[in-house]
Parts: sequence; C-alpha cells; structure tokens
Amino acid sequence: MDDKSIVVLGGAGYCGSRLVPQLLSLGYTVTVFDTFWFGRDFLPADNPYLNLIEGDIRDSQKLSKVFKDQFTVVNLSCISNDASFELDEKLSTSVNLDAFEPMVIAAKQSGVRKFIYASSSSVYGISEAKNVTEDHPLVPLTLYNKYKGMCEPLLKKHLDKNFTGVVFRPATVCGFAPRQRLDLSVNILTNLAINNRKITVFGGAQMRPNLHIQDYCDVIKEFLKADERKIQGETFNVGFQNLTIMEIALVVKQVVEREFPGPDIQIEVTKSNDNRSYHINSDKIRKVLGFVPKYTIEDAVQELCNAFKENLLLDSLNDDKYFNVKRLKSIAVK
Repeated sequence: MDDKSIVVLGGAGYCGSRLVPQLLSLGYTVTVFDTFWFGRDFLPADNPYLNLIEGDIRDSQKLSKVFKDQFTVVNLSCISNDASFELDEKLSTSVNLDAFEPMVIAAKQSGVRKFIYASSSSVYGISEAKNVTEDHPLVPLTLYNKYKGMCEPLLKKHLDKNFTGVVFRPATVCGFAPRQRLDLSVNILTNLAINNRKITVFGGAQMRPNLHIQDYCDVIKEFLKADERKIQGETFNVGFQNLTIMEIALVVKQVVEREFPGPDIQIEVTKSNDNRSYHINSDKIRKVLGFVPKYTIEDAVQELCNAFKENLLLDSLNDDKYFNVKRLKSIAVK
C-alpha cells in the first residue's frame, strides 16, 4: 500500500477545495469522494493523480470499494453549520451521525491505516473559561455541534496498532478557497463591507476562535506526516486568534477601507440568538507536533479583497453557491 494514497471525504467543500490541490503538489494520489452539491469544476480534474468519485457517505458499500488500497482517509464530510443542519434534521442526523461509525468500520476493514477526522471547536458551546483546552466539558448548543462531538469516541473505539486515528477541533475557518463560502463570520463581514459598505454585527460581544483556511490545510498535512505514536487517539484544538465578533468587524472595516477606498464602512449592531462564546487554547498541538498557525484574520480579509479585485467572486451577495443553506434549499437534498 502506498502511504501517499489519500481519500478526502467532502473534498469538494470549502476546505477540501483548497487542500486537495496542495496534496497533489506534494505528490499524493488523491481520491475525492463527494456529493458535489456545490460543483466540482474548481478542482484540477485533469491532474492524473486526482480521482473524483460522486457518492454519499451513507453508502458504506460504495465507501468500502473506494477505501481499498488507500492509506489515509481525511473526513471533512458533513452537512455543515447549524442553519444547514436545521433545514432537515432527519437528513442531517443520517449524514452527520448515523453514517459516521459505518464509515470508520468500512475504512478499517478495507485496510486503511490512518483516519483524520475534522470535528469542530463549536462542541464547547458557551464557556467563561479563559482558555478552553481539549479536556473541557462538551456543552454543545445545537445538534450539529452535539453530533460533531459524539462522533469522536466512535472513531477512537476502533483504533488499534494497525489503524491510527486523530481528531482535530478547528476554529471557525476564514479566507479564500476555490469553492468559496461566504456564510462564515469573517467571510460574511468582508463580503458585506465590500459590496454594501455596511456591516451588520449580530450581538458583538461573543468570543469566537478563528482559523485561516491555509492553517486548516497545513494542520492536516502535519497529521499526514506525524509520528503515529504522537497522534494515535488524540484530540487537538486548532485555532489562532480569539476575538469578539465586534473586534472581527473592526479588522474587516480597516482592511476593506484600505483596499477599496470610498465612503466609511458603517457598523450596525443588532441582537443575536447565537450565543456561542468560547476562547480555545491550542497549546497542545504546539507542544506535541510543533504546529503553530501562521495566518491572521487580516490575512484572510486581504485574500478575499484580492479575490474580489480579480473577479473571482461574482454576484457574491446572491449566488447560492456561496451559501450552504441557499444551495441545499435550491437542490432539495434528500
């Protein structure tokens, strides 16, 4: 078995679309398994080391065939974010929870050696702790967050000397990707600042950890090359800047006003029913693997500004491809 063979579940999603080309450039043979609800033309399909397979992670028989002769599975697949989840809780439960353990079993039985699972730092819900470490109680506020946490032990119970598994809990991701999302906090605010010269802040005092999408990709690459003894059965927070929603808005305002001169960008504050607030600590991954995020929220906003200038984000306020909820509604997923 070639240890350079990887299956990326959900590889045509926001993070996957940036990760996959980088894996190819490092010499990996990559299989993307995805429903392609958001398209696929942004992936380098002409690369001979890339294989695109349309499928649903609930189809464990098809997964077993895909996993054959693969060394690593990177699971980025899910119905992502609370609002998308709540469109159809039965569907979302079947994808985000029910399909998970059969997927792990299929990978192990097919001879996969390493399984990397992208959980979420949202599993912590609300916490007044100054630093939320990996052993902090999970108090998720939504089923999406709850299921992310429930899947973690479902992976760990199947691990053994021939099957290595690691969980990471990324902060809210930001920045540019070929399959762009504009329904994540930094990206939302940047889109509104550029196109409306106005930012609406819901709440504002909630503390949120953030992670640049390049750091997200880099940490996965770190797990791929890590000593298996260091990551086996471990869970790692991965975040960088912990800022309030209002502080994020002020960073966005500063960068966008510099890159797109014009009238001052207005910040309007309104009430929010999204009370998630927590400050994650990512010291563990630094101590164990030496991984330290490099890219700031300002870098993410700058990337997005550059993408707008290059006309890569057309009709960004309306096109449903940028917004998970809009797209799932438009294609009536079942």
